[in-house]
Amino acid sequence: MRVLVIGGGGREHAIVHTCTRQGHKVLCTPGNPGIAQLARILDSAQDAQSLAELAVREAVDVVIVGPEAYLAAGVVDACAARGVPAFGPTRAASRLEGDKGWSKAFMLRHGISTAQHATFTDLEGALAHLGSQAMPTVIKDAALRAGKGVTIAHTQADAEAALKDIFSAPDACAVIEDFMTGQEVSVLALTDGSAFALTPSSQDHKTIYAGDTGPMTGGMGVICPFPLSDTELEAIKTRVIAPTLAGMRAEGMPFQGVLYAGLMLTPDGPKVVEFNARFGDPEAEAVLPLLQSDLAQHCLDAARGALDPETVKFSDEASAVIILAAPGYPGDPVRGVPLGLPDGGDGEIIFHAGTREVGGELQSSGGRVLAVTAVASNLNTALARAYALADRVDFSGAQLRRDIGSRIGARAGDA
Repeated sequence: MRVLVIGGGGREHAIVHTCTRQGHKVLCTPGNPGIAQLARILDSAQDAQSLAELAVREAVDVVIVGPEAYLAAGVVDACAARGVPAFGPTRAASRLEGDKGWSKAFMLRHGISTAQHATFTDLEGALAHLGSQAMPTVIKDAALRAGKGVTIAHTQADAEAALKDIFSAPDACAVIEDFMTGQEVSVLALTDGSAFALTPSSQDHKTIYAGDTGPMTGGMGVICPFPLSDTELEAIKTRVIAPTLAGMRAEGMPFQGVLYAGLMLTPDGPKVVEFNARFGDPEAEAVLPLLQSDLAQHCLDAARGALDPETVKFSDEASAVIILAAPGYPGDPVRGVPLGLPDGGDGEIIFHAGTREVGGELQSSGGRVLAVTAVASNLNTALARAYALADRVDFSGAQLRRDIGSRIGARAGDA
């Protein structure tokens, strides 16, 4: 098939890598230097109508939309209007991620377990509510913030500062919710709106520093799979994924694409931290290398409303992703740092997340720059190989966490 992948980060590099190793002809816009080694990069305006017209001109069989901003802009809707199958939710359905206040209300309407919370459209009301809120508490910007609009506030002052930051923007909305305890896990479902297939569960490490400290980032490393009991897995299927899809159908906005459930494994069972409307990043870089069946075909089937979950097959191996982030991230990342990438062995790949080429030199061009991935027969080996490969990257001042996967021991102890 001819596949158009929209986006230019590590997630899209993983999607392109998966489709090309499965034999498809892949086009990508805007792409990145790593993607350019595998796919034809197309120069295009990035608005929804231009991208849909590009898909028509290139006679692609399916469009795979990566980042959430494109979904919120209506790329899938624009493609559908031109008869081009596109994998991802419509603009209306992507509200499940794009508006956290609406998403929380949706969960309440459909009996989907989540944290106790309150939503505010004014700073004064939000600050007043803090007086009744136990610490720590969680402050969320309801709008899209590339995974960084969340603050775990341990003091009243931290909570107030987070709210004032959110409401410094016009038309802001904030969610204040109770802090949940337990391990966090990501479960992704490929879906056509009714039928769905789960990917192996994974665990991202969201803060910049080891020990889960420091500011939130878009994700600093992933392990896959994360161990779930049969009881937990069944609860996720029947109490989270299925009722969410049913609720979206009932509200007139069927959700097809990737339904990403960020979950907390609480003492009361799995509860939703948040929904995303696309492959996670960096979860995609961990999950997709384990996919044995045909991603492009699954995406086409889902876009046509005909996904067969029995055809979706994953390896029983393990994977690990180590993010190399630029100095200054998650604040103001340093761009233009020269990068020297080593060759990887079998089952090892370095996905480009924020890179550019200038005069033939590879440089950093964003916050999270590289996603160093390894696949092995077990998690400990995958982690060791990913760290060994990351340590061979020439990247002055790179930030990385040395404790990716360390929570797995606590999980084993709990069991």
